[in-house]
Amino acid sequence: MIVFDLKCGRAGHVFEAWFGSSEDYEAQKARGLVECPLCGSLDVAKAVMAPRVAAKGNSVAPAIDLASGGEDMKAMLAELAAAQKKLLEKSDFVGERFADEARAIHLGEAAARSIHGKATRAEADGLIADGIQVAPLPFPVVAPGEEN
Repeated sequence: MIVFDLKCGRAGHVFEAWFGSSEDYEAQKARGLVECPLCGSLDVAKAVMAPRVAAKGNSVAPAIDLASGGEDMKAMLAELAAAQKKLLEKSDFVGERFADEARAIHLGEAAARSIHGKATRAEADGLIADGIQVAPLPFPVVAPGEEN
């Protein structure tokens, strides 16, 4: 897997995206599958990136401000939930058919589009082994028509 910093040409948004390789990025971009998660623009290109350097074994992760009563963490989680909701608005829920639908899209047997649904760990591992990009969502998704 490789992570790229991408930049939206319409609004200048910068975001990260993971791909299996540079070739996977180029193929997905050519198929119109790479879009800005903030505004939906397909005018996206690789941004200038700083090299990724492995952290030292003795480095310490930044601390969470516990004096805020967890408000910083709540705000970050709320932002993450809002970003997921926005992304899912442009994605088709395919439920338990996720693995089959992702494979069909990858093979060109189904229309290229963003999808989300449910997959077992074995199904997800099988997709990844076949070179199909998948990622877990940070928050559970409620199927359309279901109550929370």
